[in-house]
Amino acid sequence: MDSKSSGFDFTAAMRLLCEDVVTRLPELAHVDLDRVAISLCQARHAGSHGIYASLTPLRFESGATQKKLRGRSYGVQRVRDESGQEFLYILSFYVPRFLNTSLEEKLTTILHELWHISQNFDGDLRRFEGRYYAHGSSQRDYDLKMAMLAQRWLALDPPQHLYDFLEPTFEQLSAEHGGLTGQHWPVPRLIPR
Repeated sequence: MDSKSSGFDFTAAMRLLCEDVVTRLPELAHVDLDRVAISLCQARHAGSHGIYASLTPLRFESGATQKKLRGRSYGVQRVRDESGQEFLYILSFYVPRFLNTSLEEKLTTILHELWHISQNFDGDLRRFEGRYYAHGSSQRDYDLKMAMLAQRWLALDPPQHLYDFLEPTFEQLSAEHGGLTGQHWPVPRLIPR
């Protein structure tokens, strides 16, 4: 099949890249990418301000399947692959914004989101002590740690073909392949129980 006419499968390429990252970095060995949906999302605005990527946990704190909110129990809508296996997370990338950053920023963003996955891999986020449970007391320190982790992954000499697609901008990648394709997973709803 001609890649010019079919487009570049962004989510398949991102899955291969993330599989290599979690295999090479022991700190992420707990991540089972078979249980992580990878989603291609259209950013509402093409500018550089806004979200580049996100990780949506599909469970509540400590992997709970239900939570009481305002006196009522809720669960998260289940998300499953074609075979029926349930996902515990949705890892989303917003284009063109994500692809219009440098290679270093893209890799740091990927590590930033993967690091949010709980060490227990239970569908919850990795939680830091205190009020700022998602990034810890300093977002700057968190981002610096993720940039260093991304550089460490690169220093482990992964095959370049795994991250070549992150070198060009959105426009360049789209022009080269006749567009981008990939799976899109909508953010699940809270369902009253």
